[in-house]
Amino acid sequence: MAYLQGVGITPSQSVENSAVAGISTLPGPIHGGLLEEFRRECDAAAYGLDREEFCQILERVGTAQNYGQPQGATASRQQQAGFFRSLRLADLVLARACANGHEGAWKHFLSVYQQPLVRAAIAITGSDTLGRDLAGQLYAELYGLTMRDGERRCPLESYRGRGSLIGWLRTTLAQRHVDHHRRSHREQPLEEYDAPAPGPEPIKPTGELTLLSKAIEEALQRRQLEERFLLAAYYLDGRTLLEIAQVLAVHEATVSRKLRRIIDDLRKQVLKNLQGFGLSRRAAAEALGADPRDLDLNLKKLLQNSSSNTFQEKAAR
Repeated sequence: MAYLQGVGITPSQSVENSAVAGISTLPGPIHGGLLEEFRRECDAAAYGLDREEFCQILERVGTAQNYGQPQGATASRQQQAGFFRSLRLADLVLARACANGHEGAWKHFLSVYQQPLVRAAIAITGSDTLGRDLAGQLYAELYGLTMRDGERRCPLESYRGRGSLIGWLRTTLAQRHVDHHRRSHREQPLEEYDAPAPGPEPIKPTGELTLLSKAIEEALQRRQLEERFLLAAYYLDGRTLLEIAQVLAVHEATVSRKLRRIIDDLRKQVLKNLQGFGLSRRAAAEALGADPRDLDLNLKKLLQNSSSNTFQEKAAR
């Protein structure tokens, strides 16, 4: 479940009927209305992605990972929907649109990530000059200037959407810096070589992941039963806004607004909890970029506990 904007998918959707007629569908059982719902969430049209290309991106991503199912298994419509919602789908679509050379996507990428990339590179190298050089080299590589087997290759194609794109970019920057450091030391004459200064201590994410899991658990436990039902129906059961709205006898726009408010409130509460556990505000915000799969959380138990009702139970009433 993409339970927070920081670690999942934001349920921001148009109030239009999600069952849009004439929309192309994925080869699997996922229907066109849900495809259009994802397309709006990812703002794909702003990047120059038409429905067909957006569909192809989802198809490649889903097929490559078999929609999160064991090898040889066939994913149902709900499993496909749940798989895409478990990803940072907006980040993933942006990365693939950039890799495909869409200028609209690159403009958005630069406006959002250019300055954070430079700041991260300066922090990694400890030098303004070296940091800007490192960021520039990575941007050139991302833009597809690297040639392999006669074709332009973009590293963004390797981003799988499990964690945040900014987290992936920072990790890639750090790896490029380490690679450069190793190459430069191998090229030094032996008589000039001296032991390198000790680098930063390895990152130990386990502690922060534990705190993040605890912060999310406490935040979810504070939510009312109806709010937990909405989260479970949308993220765990893979129901559309229209299906949930029909069960609750409200307009789907009402469901969308409630989900946005719940996610916003959860994000704020998790940040507050993390700071209460001793993390700085910046560290707490960065912790939200963790891969949800790394967290020790039983979301089904938290959202569909004995005092709440599943979608099927609600619908049966």
